[in-house]
Amino acid sequence: MRKRSKKYRENLKLAERSKTYEVPEAISILKAIKGSKFDETVELAFHLSEQKKDEAVRGVINLPYGTGKKVRILALARGEKVKEAKDAGADFVGFEELLEKIRTGWSDFDVVITTPDSMKEVSKVGRYLGPKGLMPTPKAGTVTSEIGKKVEEVKKGQIQFRMDKGNNVHLPVGKISFKEKELSENIRVAITAVRNSIVGGGNRQIESLSLSSTMAPSLKIKL
Repeated sequence: MRKRSKKYRENLKLAERSKTYEVPEAISILKAIKGSKFDETVELAFHLSEQKKDEAVRGVINLPYGTGKKVRILALARGEKVKEAKDAGADFVGFEELLEKIRTGWSDFDVVITTPDSMKEVSKVGRYLGPKGLMPTPKAGTVTSEIGKKVEEVKKGQIQFRMDKGNNVHLPVGKISFKEKELSENIRVAITAVRNSIVGGGNRQIESLSLSSTMAPSLKIKL
């Protein structure tokens, strides 16, 4: 059995694991918990119910206050789209030379965005990007002819989400240093987005919801 640290055991005293909290109260507790020296990430975790038909639960969310993390964007672009991506703030822009770097193991980026007419070539490095969740897809909006617009949206706080094999969805919703109002609004938007993504997807429901920060125990949240 894993042995918890003294700090973690002390933090448990501030949180009642059996209690279900309103979002503002949960945020206050996480802020009160004695954490680490770094700015911890606050994460929202959903557990969704089972259903016979395997419906994918996925989507994108525009967090009003972002995640607090610097997102490194790779734009695989050619022609006039190169300037568009650079002007929008993409960290890496190019095509053939960057595809070759990916083949050699390079993956120092968080999001890959490309254009529809480039997908034939980009799909050839799918075995390198796919296992890391970096393969651009139309459903996630990362295959688009408006590459500059997408780069700007991601820079401002747009994130992708997808249900895993255990029927869970995990989302970063900010940093512990964010104001309570900022975290509350990010959480509200995230919950709404996940709920909307499962509407029409059969009888799947959100069974439970919890909020935590990197070094703190998770708190159950009222739906």
